[in-house]
Amino acid sequence: MFLDNRQVAMDSVLEALADSLDYFQDNFERLRPSLRDALKPHYEQRGKDMRELQTLAKQHLNLLPRDADVERDDYLWLWSRLKSFVGDDSQVLVNELLEQERVLMQALATLHTHPLPDPIEPVIERCWKGCRALIRELYRLQKPKHRR
Repeated sequence: MFLDNRQVAMDSVLEALADSLDYFQDNFERLRPSLRDALKPHYEQRGKDMRELQTLAKQHLNLLPRDADVERDDYLWLWSRLKSFVGDDSQVLVNELLEQERVLMQALATLHTHPLPDPIEPVIERCWKGCRALIRELYRLQKPKHRR
């Protein structure tokens, strides 16, 4: 079955949400406790929004959920671990989480260019606002850079 552009855009958002949640969960123990505590509520809300969006996408766009890209997840985890050898592990993770947010924002922006059923609009808006709030939090949690 071929997907139309709107379905592809929604699929990209769902994939970016799932990848973001998977990456956070896979690396949860590597974060400093203070980072875990600050970020956990954001990702808990993201999980709720993603499940609601999956249900709405199935109902209104005939879009079935897909499995996560396990090979991509393994690659991202390995790459992050390698970068941690030369830098602060938590800071490497914060930077990787920021990259996940950039991907999600791009997917959400693309989805916003398509007409969406009314029940989906508020969930997409909540995802957008949640992504912006998480980006602000991640930047806040970054260590200040030392100037020479």
